[in-house]
Amino acid sequence: MVLTFKRLRDHAKIPSRATESSAGMDLSAALTEPVEIPPHEIRLIPTGIAAAPDCKDVMLLLCARSGLAAKHGIGLANGVGIVDADYRGEICVALINQSDVPFTVTDGLRIAQMIAVPVILPKIVESDILPETDRGSGGFGSTGF
Repeated sequence: MVLTFKRLRDHAKIPSRATESSAGMDLSAALTEPVEIPPHEIRLIPTGIAAAPDCKDVMLLLCARSGLAAKHGIGLANGVGIVDADYRGEICVALINQSDVPFTVTDGLRIAQMIAVPVILPKIVESDILPETDRGSGGFGSTGF
């Protein structure tokens, strides 16, 4: 698979892996001025890039950086972000400050990781019945702790 990136801002950083075997590529903030995230608030941070995978059965997962989470309480507001294969707009990251102190995002700061993941694109079918299973409709907690 080839993943092509386009800079939407001259100073934007093309994502890269920290090591050859890193699953995630680091995404960096592309800012004209620092953005403060007050405690327990969310800010949308632009990366200044757009992406185009060369196949449609892939998604780009946006995940938190463990260092920002462990040291500063900074995570993704939606837990995990999904960039669809056909999206060509700017990739932005919704960061949440889960700490009790303000956090400042500066230009070039690595704010998230992006992971390319295969996707199964099923044919959608509607039915009045579904096949039976041993579990049936047992939901949350039905199989134990």
